[in-house]
Amino acid sequence: MTEGHSPTTGPARLNTSVAHNARVWNYWIGGKDNYEVDQRVAEHVASMFPVIREVARADRDFLARAVRFLATERGMRQFLDVGTGLPTVDNTHEIAQRIAPESRIVYVDNDPIVLVHARSLLTSSPEGVTDYVDADVHDPESIVQRAGQTLDLTRPVAVMMLGILNFVLDTAEARDIVQRLMAAVPSGSHLVLTHPTYDGDMGGEGNVEAMEFWNANATPPITARSREEIAAFLDGLELVEPGLVPCSQWRAESPSAAPVPQFGAVAVKP
Repeated sequence: MTEGHSPTTGPARLNTSVAHNARVWNYWIGGKDNYEVDQRVAEHVASMFPVIREVARADRDFLARAVRFLATERGMRQFLDVGTGLPTVDNTHEIAQRIAPESRIVYVDNDPIVLVHARSLLTSSPEGVTDYVDADVHDPESIVQRAGQTLDLTRPVAVMMLGILNFVLDTAEARDIVQRLMAAVPSGSHLVLTHPTYDGDMGGEGNVEAMEFWNANATPPITARSREEIAAFLDGLELVEPGLVPCSQWRAESPSAAPVPQFGAVAVKP
């Protein structure tokens, strides 16, 4: 394990004594914006569920493919990235603005260390806009209201929800959040989603014990869901091929990409 790294100090609510998802995820994908407590929990979870590092990398690669697809093939120029996490290489705005410099991106998170890094690192192209909203996924109305100060909500928006609904423990509430966000954007908008699963045919059995350890030792608490539960988040939307699949296999460059216990999907609002 590497030595503890001290990220930039954030607002008063920053708690460095308990492992936090944004920093642990950053550690799993090779970042340095994490503390020793995050590294200890990350290593323990990985010892229980070794595929977690592949899940983290697959989720990040899925983000890049989905944004490229939306910007190139669907002409999307507005992105609402909910639960963005710590900035790393090829963030949503970098991918989108590389293709279309005029793209407008709003990042949403409520972790103080993410806020500090986002404001300093998530800089826009001169032609486009990149903004950050400090808001909670449990409050979609606030997200929509504040995002609307940067995005034109009368035009299609790509709503990015990668690895965020698993922190909404009540499935009915998670579905309601998705429905309220998608109700606020017009026809032609897209939902981009990833979510961990317990499903055994994707190697998700190990998620059970690993998530129990996480919930006892880190924050925020997390849950996985079945394929059927995750598919319900997409009700009323039209799935883009290949549908709801392991995120590592969604339009993967390699046809032999191995599945990971994390579903991914892109769907359009008709």
